[in-house]
Amino acid sequence: MTARAGDRARYDRATAHLDAPLAIVDLDAFDANADDLRRRAGGKPIRVASKSVRCRALLERVLAKDGFQGVMSFTLAESLWLARSGFDDVLLAYPSADRAGFAELAADPKLAGAVTVMVDDVAQLDLIDAARDGGREVVRVCLELDTSLRLLGGRVRIGARRSPLHSPARLAELARSVARRPGFRLVGIMAYEGHVAGVGDAVAGRPLRSRAIRLMQAAARRELAERRAAVVRAVRAVAPGLEFVNGGGTGSVQHTAAEDAVTEIAAGSGLYVPRLFDNYTSFTGRPAALFAQPVVRRPGVGVVTVLGGGYPASGAAGPDRLPVPHLPEGLAYDPQEGPGEVQTPLLGPPADDLLIGDKVWFRHAKAGELCERFDVLHLIEGDAVTATVPTYRGEGHTFL
Repeated sequence: MTARAGDRARYDRATAHLDAPLAIVDLDAFDANADDLRRRAGGKPIRVASKSVRCRALLERVLAKDGFQGVMSFTLAESLWLARSGFDDVLLAYPSADRAGFAELAADPKLAGAVTVMVDDVAQLDLIDAARDGGREVVRVCLELDTSLRLLGGRVRIGARRSPLHSPARLAELARSVARRPGFRLVGIMAYEGHVAGVGDAVAGRPLRSRAIRLMQAAARRELAERRAAVVRAVRAVAPGLEFVNGGGTGSVQHTAAEDAVTEIAAGSGLYVPRLFDNYTSFTGRPAALFAQPVVRRPGVGVVTVLGGGYPASGAAGPDRLPVPHLPEGLAYDPQEGPGEVQTPLLGPPADDLLIGDKVWFRHAKAGELCERFDVLHLIEGDAVTATVPTYRGEGHTFL
């Protein structure tokens, strides 16, 4: 029996009393992935990206481990909810226009002390001030550095279109604006190198493309390490009390941790290890989060149909944004249909061994987005469900 076949047997035994559709997290794999992230971080604390987890119980589990400290959130409403729930170090990774949320933040000492907001433009400070509604609490601020690699005088750009702040001078200029402004305190810098951390460098069947990606990423890491160090020096000259410099992502943990200027690493997807993280030379994780769909039809030889399953991930549309049938091994989509909202035909020899009601296990393309489809996660240890915990959705929250 292969390792994957063994996993299938465990998951089927553990969930035999449960009807699909359902979602699980294999805690043995989850904990092993957390240990690997900590090892790669080389002693620097890891801030957990909540977008990639979206389950309070699992955020609490990983933050209880050595080497993990703080949450990186994705909306202001989520940040405030987490802070009210007892999370005392929440960095909002994206700028917000949530005026009601800012009014709440500025009026509550506990929230203002726990939540740090992201800015990359003076206009965002203006919006926060206009939203205060009499609230006088000091708002903690983090500046975001644009990490994109720019070549040929800026005519070629590689990396996500995030912050407009690319140079040390631009960061220092905004830092001075924050320092001069009553009601704000600059406490951090964030730089997410998505073109390194979020792009696999070992694309199956594409050796030339994989080599090109590795060359690009090596150049990007060198350029960013020099520029990030210069940015930190420039900003610390304005705000010597800077508390943290955040960088990284699951795919670049060990590289970013090696930079002296970086004080903490961001990671989250590496806990669940969705399919987009299969193509890396720098690490190998264990798939921990899966979902199961039930077989509801047997249209013919070598074909079964499962209920639903069409859960595409965000990003540029393409086959890599689709879930993949994982267990049993050897199933594939019908290229004429793909995964559908209400039914998904699957082709391959294993289909003939599946009966009506059997489970087919899938991996999502991205990590936390799976939790937008399910109210609960069944936590598996060995071959038993040991707990069932709500996702954000199960607690009544869909923040985006």
